[in-house]
Formats: sequence, C-alpha cells, structure tokens
Amino acid sequence: MYLIPQPQQMTPQPQQNSSAGSFFLLSYDQKIVIDPSCGSFGYPPARLLQAELRDVLGYGLAVTRGSSKKTAVRLSIDTQLGAQEYCLHVEKDGIQAVGGGKRGLLYAVQTLRQILRQTGGMVPLLSIRDYPAIENRGYYYDVTRGRIPTLDYLKRIAGQLAFYKINQLQLYIEHSFLFEGCSEVWRDDTPLSAQDILELDAYCLELGIELVPSLSCFGHLYKVLRTRSFRHLCELEQEAGEPFRFSDRMAHHTIAVSNPQSLEWIKGRIEAYLPLFTSKHFNIGADETFDLGKGRSRARAETEGTDRLYIDFVKQLCRFLVDKGKIPMFWGDIICHFPQAVKELAPETICLTWGYDADQDDRAVKKLAQAGAVQYTCPGVSGWNQLVHSLDTAFENIRRMCTYARTYGASGVLTTDWGDYGHINHPDFGLPAMVYAAAFSWNDTGYSFDESNRQISRITYGDRTETFVGTVARISDGWRFQWGDLVKYKEGLEPDFAKERLDGLDASLANLEAVKRKLYGLTPCLPKAARPLTHAYLVAIQGIALFGKIERYLFAVTQPPQTAETGCLLASRLEEWFYYYKELWRRDSRESELYRIQEVVFWYADRLRSRFDPADARPQNG
Repeated sequence: MYLIPQPQQMTPQPQQNSSAGSFFLLSYDQKIVIDPSCGSFGYPPARLLQAELRDVLGYGLAVTRGSSKKTAVRLSIDTQLGAQEYCLHVEKDGIQAVGGGKRGLLYAVQTLRQILRQTGGMVPLLSIRDYPAIENRGYYYDVTRGRIPTLDYLKRIAGQLAFYKINQLQLYIEHSFLFEGCSEVWRDDTPLSAQDILELDAYCLELGIELVPSLSCFGHLYKVLRTRSFRHLCELEQEAGEPFRFSDRMAHHTIAVSNPQSLEWIKGRIEAYLPLFTSKHFNIGADETFDLGKGRSRARAETEGTDRLYIDFVKQLCRFLVDKGKIPMFWGDIICHFPQAVKELAPETICLTWGYDADQDDRAVKKLAQAGAVQYTCPGVSGWNQLVHSLDTAFENIRRMCTYARTYGASGVLTTDWGDYGHINHPDFGLPAMVYAAAFSWNDTGYSFDESNRQISRITYGDRTETFVGTVARISDGWRFQWGDLVKYKEGLEPDFAKERLDGLDASLANLEAVKRKLYGLTPCLPKAARPLTHAYLVAIQGIALFGKIERYLFAVTQPPQTAETGCLLASRLEEWFYYYKELWRRDSRESELYRIQEVVFWYADRLRSRFDPADARPQNG
C-alpha cells in the first residue's frame, strides 16, 4: 500500500485473509462521528471523508457528532499531539482519526482517503503516527505572466495541495489583480477580483491551507511600468514606451527607488491587497531587479552602490509590513551576493532562497543560513518555457532543495511553478512535481524517481498499471525546440539553435510517437475523471513535434529539400493544433494572455507560408 507523503511511523498488522480478522469492514449503514473535542474543526474533514467514501464505495456514511452505536470512523482532537501531528488507528471495531489540531485532524483524514483508494471498504488493521519534518510546505503558482486560472480551478489546486498535506499557497501577482485606479494596467486582461481572493482564502482555510499574498513590489513590474499612468515610476525611462516583448518582460521591470512616489505607491498597493487575506505572511517579491541603478537611480547608485539601494528599499517595505503585524517574505537571489545585509531587516523577515537546476548546489542556502537569515528553500517544477514539465529535473531539484532545508534549518519549503513567456503548459502537468515536493518536504524518503512515479500514478491518477506518470515523464525527452527559442527568434534575439538538437530530432520524434501510442493504450486503464488529462498530453505531444519540425524547416543549414508546399502544410498543421490548444486553455483558465501566445503561433505560420517570398527580409537560417 502506498502513502504520500510516507508516514513517519506505521505499524501494519501481519497480512492475513479477511476472514482471519485483519480488516475493518466499512458498511454502508455505519457513521462518521465527530468527537466533542473537535469543536468547530470536525465537520469539514468529516465531509471530505464522506465524499471520498461516496467516490470509492458508492455510498457515503452519515455524519453525526457525539456518539453512536454504529461508529465506523471517529474524529477527535488530542492536544498532547503537535498541531500538525496525527494518529490513525484501524482496529477491529472501528477507525480512530486523531489530530493534535485542525491541520493534524485534516491530515489524518487525508491519509485515510489514500488508504481507501487502494483498499476500498476492507481497510487493513494498522497504526500510524505522523508529523511533518518541515513546518511550512508551500506551493507558488504564477497567475500573472500568461495564464490566469478560473476560480474553480484555483480551488482544485487547493484541494490537491491539501490532499498531500501542503499547507501554504501563494499566487504570483504583478498586474493581474483588479486594483482600483489601475484600469490601464489590466484593461486588456482578465484579472482576479477581490471577491475571487476572498472566496479562495475562505476555501483554503477550510482545507488547512494558508493563502499567502504575493505581490511584486520592486522588480517584475513590467506591464505596470509601461503604462502612461505609471511610467514615471520606471527605473529605465526609455523602456516605458517600447512595444511589448516577452523577453523584455523577463528583463526590464524595476521600479525607480530614487522617486519618492515609488515607495508610497507600492505601500498603497499593499494596503489595498492585504485585507483580502487572513494570512500572517506577505511576499513582496524583490527578485531580479536587473535595472536597479541603471536609469533614474544611476546617480544614487554611483555614490551609494546598488546593494545599498536594494536593501534600503526592501528594508522599508519589510518594516511597513511588520508594523501591520505581518511577516515579510522576499526572494533571496539579490541579497545572497551580500548576505550580511539580512541583519538589517526585521528579524522575522523570511528570505526565499531559490534554485532550479537538477544539480543545484547548496551555496546560496548555506551563505544565507550562516548570515542568520530565516529561510524557505524554493525548488521548481521545471515547466517554464515548455509545453510539458521536465519531471526528472524537477524531481532531483526538489529532492536536493528539501534536503538543504533540513540541513540548514530552513523553516519552510516553497515549490514554484513559474509562467515565463506566456505560461504555455497545461496547469495539471505540474501535479507530479507538486507531489514530489509534498513527499520530500514532509519526510526524508528514499524513494527513487521511478518508484515515486509508480506511487503517484496509482494514488493521484487511479492508474492500476502504475505507469502513467513514468510515461508522461518521457515526453520532455522529445522537446528539442523550446518555446522560449520560438519567442526569442520572433523578437529578434538569438535563440539556441544548436546543431546537435537538429541532428537528434528524428530520434526525438520517434520517442514522442512511442509515448503517444503508450498513452492511447493506457487511457482505458484510467478512471473516467483522469482521461481528459490524456487528451491534454496528446495535444502537447503534437505541439512539441510540430515545433521541432518547424525549427528544422526554418533554420537547418543542411536538410532535405524545402518546398513552399512543405511550409504551407506545416503552417496549416500549426494552426489546426492551436485550435485544440485554445480549447484546452479555456476549460481551466480565463482568456488572460492567450492572445499573446496566438501572436507568436500565427507569426510562425505566416513565416512558414512566406519562406520563398522574396519580400521576406528575415534571414533564412537564423
């Protein structure tokens, strides 16, 4: 039997047949009983369990409070346990789910739900005592640089996080919130509203999740600072009126700290956003301030230094939040170059130390720990710039960063899912990496990549063959031409068109075809609810293959003879593929920046058709 995360202690009874009494039978006429010790905490987890029983067994047990002669599952609180600790005892006469607090009780029920998915109503006798190795386990989702999910989908993300005992969620906001007085910023978008946040916050609370506000307050304000309303706050004056480019959004976006209006404007945004959340934390961002000191603040930078400009601005924002009773968070990529500056910040400030490589080292985490920083380590799901996540990279990166969190005493782990260049991947594709993070941040498991994928296939997707995640993990092997390369070339930059990538294209296409056939064969083995995900992966596979063929057609120096007919055929296939891509996007996401992705796709379709047009002035081989 699989459990994710793996419990700290589990003692199963010896395996015997059911007639020997090694199982507890959940009968349809029994009840879920909420002990008075639960107070008001008991009903939400009871409802979760009732819904799970209905899905798994076809019937949901009645819920009551107090006592019953027909008790099957009893939910209770024992304050002698830690707040997130729980015990689960399956005995011959019933199931006892005991939590040290609200979250502990929820975690007991989540573990029982996983057991039920594998055993049905014949629950094996066992005893579990469990608690997390790391107190704060968060997930960070980009809802600003391309894809803004619907509120229903955001609730679905929260439900998935709760199922795997992740207890924090942050939504990354640059411009995609309906701030009053900022209509020029969001007028071409479909932003989240205050009511969206209020409803999601209440939903997360019920699931034991802290919805932490995250708002860009220093760097990454590209769309805001390009508007006529706010361009006077932009560090690089000349960038404000330039046409939109994905690549510029990744590089030019810093507020001018030399303008006294900047700090007051940021404080106003914080004050408008903060009351929507019950969280005790607030993430100000402050990462990748590439332009700092290169424009309006140049004179100050030359006398004071950019490090001083940076830490003074961050310090003022952190103090502002502390004075409001909040715990500030900020990204640690800038301050890790002068880590002793953390001593100038309010002592409760949390530094979010990130690194996303498969072979990520511990240098930044170690330096900041030695400087006395309170830290979260922040791995990534490795989905940015790609149609499908690189799960092998994500697995190893997450494993390492969770290890560093334990080694250097970090108070949390925050796993990131960024949306660089339009957030083109389907939001469900990051789920396996989310589960890796849940497992490694809870318990120092020794699971391999393959074993983890087998368990996730079974528990998350209901795949009895236990091969689904291992199959989709092979898709990224065929990703030769990344979306970021497509975007860079369109925007006049130099993409990474390595010859070896083109030389390996045929092998990649063969791999994609093999994965596609495997997925078609797996579909009947999946529950009905999981089958639409197969469709999403099949659309992604087709897109990856098309991008590779387009790269070879447009940029290879030596290749089979090109014809206008071939270019037109590729253009038609690209446009047909994009029709299905848009259909999938709109199932779970608002329109958001789908139009920007469309501009890139159609630019390439037009280029393919004009390949032999003398009027086309673009270089023919990059």
